[in-house]
Amino acid sequence: MITDRIATNHLTLNNKLDIDSKMENNKMDSKLDDIGWKAKLKIPPKDNRIQTSDVTDTRGNEFEEFCLKRELLMGIFEKGWEKPSPIQEAAIPIALSGKDILARAKNGTGKTGAYSIPVLELIDPTKDYIQALIIVPTRELALQTSQICIELARHMEQVRVMVTTGGTNLRDDIMRIYQKVQVIIATPGRILDLMEKGVAQMDHCKILVLDEADKLLSQDFKGILDTVIQNLPTERQILLFSATFPLTVEQFMKKHLKDPYEINLMEELTLKGVTQYYAFVQERQKVHCLNTLFSKLQINQSIIFCNSTQRVELLAKKITELGYCCYYIHAKMAQAHRNRVFHDFRAGLCRNLVCSDLFTRGIDVQAVNVVINFDFPKMAETYLHRIGRSGRFGHLGIAINLITYDDRFSLHRIEQELGTEIKPIPKVIDPKLYVAKGDEEDLEDQAK
Repeated sequence: MITDRIATNHLTLNNKLDIDSKMENNKMDSKLDDIGWKAKLKIPPKDNRIQTSDVTDTRGNEFEEFCLKRELLMGIFEKGWEKPSPIQEAAIPIALSGKDILARAKNGTGKTGAYSIPVLELIDPTKDYIQALIIVPTRELALQTSQICIELARHMEQVRVMVTTGGTNLRDDIMRIYQKVQVIIATPGRILDLMEKGVAQMDHCKILVLDEADKLLSQDFKGILDTVIQNLPTERQILLFSATFPLTVEQFMKKHLKDPYEINLMEELTLKGVTQYYAFVQERQKVHCLNTLFSKLQINQSIIFCNSTQRVELLAKKITELGYCCYYIHAKMAQAHRNRVFHDFRAGLCRNLVCSDLFTRGIDVQAVNVVINFDFPKMAETYLHRIGRSGRFGHLGIAINLITYDDRFSLHRIEQELGTEIKPIPKVIDPKLYVAKGDEEDLEDQAK
């Protein structure tokens, strides 16, 4: 019996040692996993283009310092985002604390990440109801924002993101909402329609994001946001982002935001990486001038703005006749056609895009290094959003304005209102102002 007991104790001791050893190995594996999880990610190649202080002037924080979920961090790094930009650094920790935010930052400095990261962190993936609503003014911006959210949440298996906009099949949207989503990105009219039909239940939606708030609160959407907010719980968080803050935004803030944390990163309105030029021309010379620019500039991708949908189509036809690949997009096109053009241009299938002001709001195509105002805008706000399509996320770009005799007063007024300088176009534009080193070599190869 004594021998049996000793043998049993010996086995028990061995088992305990085995268990302790396995636990120690598991701890070691866990530590190695903690150290090595980043190494397993599919991180895109580093973007070595020059960046301006619009995105590099930070306090040096890392995304890990915000105590985000591991799965969300994985999505952030696989998106190619290395460190938070100034607006992300300022907004993310405040948004995570649950406070309302009134944030003013330049176009193309990472505003989408500044609200999408805290939204994805704060929602509860185990709850099958709408917890966050992101409202944007255009269908294209809604598609782009939803794509970013989906990419950031790619490792958050239970998180479901949905986009809904006007011009698409309402029945399809209703079916998708019934499949249980936590985050909805929408244009104002469509989300109001879904609410009024009792389909989009907002009883538990505690986060509302308004991107491009100045546009959302303009006459185009008058009263819609007030109605949307009436459908939200009284205990809610509102994150409001905009590049410009007209009186309508201030009035909305006083009515709906509770002691908001204000962020203002707008010491100057225009992006530092965008050099602006003008060329005086007669109306009949514009196409010839555009042809000259195409032949002289090292264009990676360009966006050309017109003041009407008719002129958009006519100019696109002229550019095609000159032998250049050209797409066009405007608000009167069928939504499916708009989506296809937007997708293909972002994918780099065509170098030039002619468009109306539909394409000025938040649209992010990193490869665009040249913006041309074929028709000069009347409003400083429109001009600001147009030229912000180049020089995205601190990169370099140029904006060229074709100015007729009738535009000269608008040019001077916009310079004064924005506190910026628009220079006469030189005979030769230095490529260093708008072409990154790698892009320059690629463009030379394409030319050959």
